[in-house]
Amino acid sequence: MPSNTTRIAKNTLMLYFRQILIMLVNLYTVRVVLEILGVQDYGIYNVVGGVVVLFTFLNSAMTNATQRFLNFALGQDDAEQVRNVYSASLIIHIAIAVLVVILAQTLGLWFFHTWLNIPYERQAAAFAVYQFSVATTVIGILQAPYRATIIAHEKMPFFAILSIVEAVLKLGVVFALPVILFDKLMVYAFLICITGVVILLLHKLYCNRSFEAARFRHCGDKELFRQLLGFSGWSIFGGVAQISRYQGINILVNIFHGVTVNAAMGVAAQVNAAVYQFVSNFQIAFNPQIVKSYAARNYDYFMRLIFRTAKISFCLLFLFVLPLYANADFILQIWLTNVPKYTVAFTRLILFFSLVGAISDPLGMSIRATGDIKNYQLILSCFIFASLPVSFLFLLADFSPVWVLIAKIGLGALALVWQIFFLGRKIKLPVKGFFFEVIIPMFIIAGISTPVTIFLQSLFIDDWSRLIISCIVSTVTIGCLMYMIGLNRQERILLGAWVKKIVY
Repeated sequence: MPSNTTRIAKNTLMLYFRQILIMLVNLYTVRVVLEILGVQDYGIYNVVGGVVVLFTFLNSAMTNATQRFLNFALGQDDAEQVRNVYSASLIIHIAIAVLVVILAQTLGLWFFHTWLNIPYERQAAAFAVYQFSVATTVIGILQAPYRATIIAHEKMPFFAILSIVEAVLKLGVVFALPVILFDKLMVYAFLICITGVVILLLHKLYCNRSFEAARFRHCGDKELFRQLLGFSGWSIFGGVAQISRYQGINILVNIFHGVTVNAAMGVAAQVNAAVYQFVSNFQIAFNPQIVKSYAARNYDYFMRLIFRTAKISFCLLFLFVLPLYANADFILQIWLTNVPKYTVAFTRLILFFSLVGAISDPLGMSIRATGDIKNYQLILSCFIFASLPVSFLFLLADFSPVWVLIAKIGLGALALVWQIFFLGRKIKLPVKGFFFEVIIPMFIIAGISTPVTIFLQSLFIDDWSRLIISCIVSTVTIGCLMYMIGLNRQERILLGAWVKKIVY
């Protein structure tokens, strides 16, 4: 599979270039927005937007279904089926957008007025933010079929360019805020909504011009609708659980501790999103190949991709997590002019939680490739959803809000162990091999590189020196350990050939 490996490598590099630029823009944007809006308004923006996101569980489920069925049809080289999947998914996403508007303007408004802990003088602004957030969410739902089509066809250069354009537009919004004479919170939410409209139109224009299949036509294939809705129907459990874990906990924190702690949670989430996007880009490059290899019944390559994606995802993320964890206080202090309380602790814990996700996400990709996700999604959703009642109990007992993230980490680790054994039965994943080739080597890499990095950086007093040393030491130790014990013989040969091709 040299051509597939080369394609994955090229797509990954393109997405990495995109992510470096986006990360810099996003981190700067968060800093300026927090400074201009203030901790209170920034917290309001995060928690109000979170209420709207609660109603997008249908969209997240349907997006996964669209991605899977497009990849499967492409893997079988069935152009007619690709056209049908695109048209059917577009119809379903429009229906989801309508349903989200109905839910947001009824149940959502009731929750907004009844439960959210928002200062009285900012309630009018918060209501305007809520309505703009609804519009932005609907735009994102309508964008999903186009995004899935671009990724399924592995057109990562355009995907990267469009993401950079979106980041630049959001940066322009930030630059406009200081000269705005109206309420800055409301104007910010409005301009973010307009940015979404522009990006949706660019997605549609590119897909309609580049892919013959991406032109809407009547689709009367009832069986395809049944399959799409059936697949997404079970994914809904996962979508509800994921949203409850992220946005539900955010709302609980608001109820018990107010918008200031929401601001800290929002900053930590932005840091994690910026870092985890490096891993997401890598997995986006691998995901089409995982599904296509299963569709083509190339099961040996399918298994190799699962192992390889899990290992490399963990190490790529750990390269960023280790120096960030060791220098969180200093990095946040130089990044933000005003660091909200709990931000350092939230950032460290949410980064640690993401390490678990780096290994578990490829396992989720593999089960979605089969199309049979009923039992998997039901049980996994129970692990994920458990974070909400556990967090509620901690907060009710007057524990620190830090404990909600500790609960997420513990439940995430348990879910990962269950995933491995479940996939051993479902798709014949070599459980013993996965532990010995992925889990144990990753523990060894983390167990050696962490104390080495922290010890060597502790020899320096100056904060900048400590940061630089930790970055260098962690990169060298993780890289060397990954090559020696993380990669198998075939992967080392592939890596060597790829490096030689770049150098020569």
